[in-house]
Amino acid sequence: MEILLFFAFISGLVTILAPCIWPLLPIVLSSSLAGGKPKSLGITLGIMVSFSVFILSISYLVKLFGLDPNIIRLFAVIVLVIMGLSMIVPLISRILEGILSRFSGRFGQSFQKRSGFGGGFITGCSLGIVWTPCTGPILATIATLAATTNLNTGIILVTIVYVMGLGIPLFFFSYGGGRLVARTRFVSGFTGRIQQVFGVLLLLTALAIYTNYDKVLQVKLLDSFPSYTQFLIGLESNPAVKKQLNILKGNKEKTDEMIGKPFDMTDSNGLPNLGKAPEFVGINNWLNSKPLTMSELRGKVVLIDFWTYTCINCIRTLPHVTGWYNKYKDQGFVVVGVHTPEFEFEKDTKNVENAIKQYKIDYPVAQDNDYATWNAYSNQYWPAKYLIDANGVIRYIHFGEGNYDETEKAIQDLLKEAGKNVSTSLQEMEDQTPRSQNSPETYLGSERMQYLTPNGKVEVGSYRFSLPKNIPINHFSLGGEWDVMSEYSSSRKDSILEYNFQASKVFLVMRPGDDKPKQVKVYLDGKLVTTGSGKDVTDGSITVDSDRLYELIDLTTPENHTLRLEFQNAGTEVFAFTFG
Repeated sequence: MEILLFFAFISGLVTILAPCIWPLLPIVLSSSLAGGKPKSLGITLGIMVSFSVFILSISYLVKLFGLDPNIIRLFAVIVLVIMGLSMIVPLISRILEGILSRFSGRFGQSFQKRSGFGGGFITGCSLGIVWTPCTGPILATIATLAATTNLNTGIILVTIVYVMGLGIPLFFFSYGGGRLVARTRFVSGFTGRIQQVFGVLLLLTALAIYTNYDKVLQVKLLDSFPSYTQFLIGLESNPAVKKQLNILKGNKEKTDEMIGKPFDMTDSNGLPNLGKAPEFVGINNWLNSKPLTMSELRGKVVLIDFWTYTCINCIRTLPHVTGWYNKYKDQGFVVVGVHTPEFEFEKDTKNVENAIKQYKIDYPVAQDNDYATWNAYSNQYWPAKYLIDANGVIRYIHFGEGNYDETEKAIQDLLKEAGKNVSTSLQEMEDQTPRSQNSPETYLGSERMQYLTPNGKVEVGSYRFSLPKNIPINHFSLGGEWDVMSEYSSSRKDSILEYNFQASKVFLVMRPGDDKPKQVKVYLDGKLVTTGSGKDVTDGSITVDSDRLYELIDLTTPENHTLRLEFQNAGTEVFAFTFG
């Protein structure tokens, strides 16, 4: 933990050099021109406190009170407008100081200096709410665990150390910069005018935040200085930090190499004992079954299958899972599909019910919308299979696709162990696990976006993109106007998306944002697709009429091509590409 805290502190310390914080610095400097050290301290502490509280508690506030996060952001904008006007108009400044003076009288002398700690703290709190730092692995882990309301003391401690690192240079910049301006003879006679100029700057900043242009500005700065992002990721991605972040998430020592391989393979002594199976917890809804418990399933062999209905890797495993269930269900074998959603719309019970019908799933399905059972198993992957014996002990684990014969043999072994007479024959079913090196899964929401050309990703906001002439392989570009959200990007009319991919099949998770069908034209290497079109494409066009995975391209062999999508309507929401 000490290593993680050290790197969290260093990451906060170097944030002063980050392009994402540069738009904040003139405001910090302007706000500290009057008020001296107390006001600089107030601004710094305000940013530290509000940023920490906001990032750690926003998901709880939304969940408890149904609060729109934009309301908090709007409140911060109003405060910045008031502060900006007070710097421009002396009358407003005197009124504001009077209010602060009366307020501070109830809380001792620390707030009472003119334009001192109190005013600085309020300004800092507003800035801390609306500021978005450049995110590295450490801050990304904090945000992810907070977003899933999975906080612990370790996360809170790392956040505190991070903002402590941030606060030190920020205070020295605020206080030192203010003193430097005050002592410079050339500007000392124009302090009032300078403060008014900074007041205008504060109003412009409030306007940029209200219109989300602050996100655009941050992206442009990051584009101009890409070396900082590379430095931050390099700093926070060393093996020691990665290991500590995994522990912080509550993950076992699982690595990417385990995907597609059994966990703890069988040996001469049979299947290993991997511990007691956790109980189903936090299930929102049961489909195809009454509510189940692991204790009442004692005596049966149980396969827990973590899946989500838009995951192509999950979809390719479903024929095998449904086949095993139909083959062995009369011999004491039960499958429980734990549907843990990757995207918000996958929480909709109707959508899950449609998927159950589409894939002919007859076994029980549990909706784990809050990741409670997922976390109980310390799971990390879709799909993931946990095979449990008749005594409620996990005996076999498999992540990803493939190894179907081995999994079925493990099912047979546990049924025999439970006293059942089962055949040793195996299902004869095609293994559709991709064998070639395909393009990676590609997310189109800002939270997990990483293959956008240029510069990898953008933050939440509205943008007008220009398509580059050349797109590197396994990367995509956007053209026209787009609204980028944390989980998805939403098209405007005539928006364009291009992807330089390597695969035989291309899939895209999409949904019509307003429930009205949307049309998307599909081009392959500049031509409207005909030969090689996916099953959801008709005459070179897709109708997006439900929230699901759409097949765009279906070639006979894996090849390198450029896919172009032209969106005929506004409001088509695109989530993630997967490839086969």
